[in-house]
Amino acid sequence: MLSFTRQTFRSHIVLPDGTPADRPIEIRTDPITGRSCRITFSRGEEREPGAEGLPAPPPFAQNREQCPFCPEHIATRTPRLIPALCPEGRMRRGRSTLFPNLFPYGRYSAVSLFDDRHFVEIGTAALESYTDCFINCREYLGRVLAHDPEARFMAITQNHLPSAGGSLLHPHLQVQADRTPANHQRFLRSRAVEHRQQSGTRLFSDYLAMETKLGQRCIGATGAWQWLAAYAPQGFFEIWGVLPGVTCLEQTSETHWRDLAQGVLYTQRFYRGLGRNGYNLGLIVIEDGTDDLEFRVVLTVRGNYAPWVRSDFTGFEVMLGDMATFSPPEQTAERARSFWQTPNAQGAHR
Repeated sequence: MLSFTRQTFRSHIVLPDGTPADRPIEIRTDPITGRSCRITFSRGEEREPGAEGLPAPPPFAQNREQCPFCPEHIATRTPRLIPALCPEGRMRRGRSTLFPNLFPYGRYSAVSLFDDRHFVEIGTAALESYTDCFINCREYLGRVLAHDPEARFMAITQNHLPSAGGSLLHPHLQVQADRTPANHQRFLRSRAVEHRQQSGTRLFSDYLAMETKLGQRCIGATGAWQWLAAYAPQGFFEIWGVLPGVTCLEQTSETHWRDLAQGVLYTQRFYRGLGRNGYNLGLIVIEDGTDDLEFRVVLTVRGNYAPWVRSDFTGFEVMLGDMATFSPPEQTAERARSFWQTPNAQGAHR
């Protein structure tokens, strides 16, 4: 059964001036994955170079000439979908264009563009263009499933800026479908099935009910999407959006995708308010005919893309496998709530 577990202790040290000091540390275990996270509260006192405000745009932010994703280059510099998926070669919806990834990660790997600007600062994209982009992803995945029913392991991801792994600045989502599950897909599918067999209820609905009862990490809602700070984050300022009861693409409406886009923009504006400019997003979908795994989107902020900025992943995360963050999720939720309640009042933070 799901439970929120934590272990709190103190590290005893002597400060340079000879004063004894106790440094609090908390280890939390994620109820979904069982992965541990260390909250090192004292690290919040460290200075983060480059995070005092939103950094200036990258020096190549206006270099449209070299960008294959800018509108004037799409027809000549981007690949085309096979006719079985799209006779026209590229899928278009509003301000979004979707085409294959030139460097695919699997059998069906595509890129979905949004906004016509070459560089869009975090939290400033138009809601309609983001919505069109998500719906384009949904339509593509639906076509893939009809063409190849075994390609049931799907995901929509985003890397905003090179610090988050992005290779091109022009705003876009990645969309993926394959016959072979990735590690997280395999684990979540197994975990959701196991939980349903044991309890008769769905994993993320039960998790959301526990969080709602406590209220400490709940942030807000956009339509049916419920937003909260992750209990045991695996990234900095990690925020989840859960869509209760929805387990497959066929159950989603355009409203669901618009509400998802709105919540993503609220999260981005929160990150912008922290003086951060990069982030990652991930939504896993498994179309295997079961109805155990509900939709959940995960967002984490990344270290700023700016000169002399320290990476947000250290040897502790990479080599030991424990996320070591400095901000408790309850504080993340408290700071983020205003971006859902009065989103239009949040200005730029430079």
